[in-house]
Amino acid sequence: MTKVESSAIPALPDAEQQAANFQRVREVHQQEVAEDYVELIADLIDSTGEARAVDIARRLGVANTTVVKTVARLQREGLVSSQPYRAVFLTEAGRKMAVRSRRRHELVVSFLRAIGISNETAQRDAEGIEHHVSEETLAAFERVVQAKAADSL
Repeated sequence: MTKVESSAIPALPDAEQQAANFQRVREVHQQEVAEDYVELIADLIDSTGEARAVDIARRLGVANTTVVKTVARLQREGLVSSQPYRAVFLTEAGRKMAVRSRRRHELVVSFLRAIGISNETAQRDAEGIEHHVSEETLAAFERVVQAKAADSL
């Protein structure tokens, strides 16, 4: 292998750091579903007064049985309360998670819009990005959004 060929292959990152990065992604994936559910439940309660399993399933594009299983898990985690054939309600912890998730979503959308992304694309992309960005990255997004807003005054 020539020097040019060997330099084209990126060096592997430190094994411990790479493992920590992958572990973080796995943890975020576990939280992602909970955050999506509590955010949607909060939105439904705020707009219609209740969050029914059928409405959650329709808006998430999943089967009712998926919602029932996920709501049961969220109950065990202390994020929602529900009884069979009744609406789903957020606990205090669930409401806090929903508010935090909504803030992250809105900030990511604002950042994407500030750098020229269309609203439709920003909304769609924010659904994935919001769960994976660190607080440090969110703070940087916020600085960009604020600078863009100050420039437009």
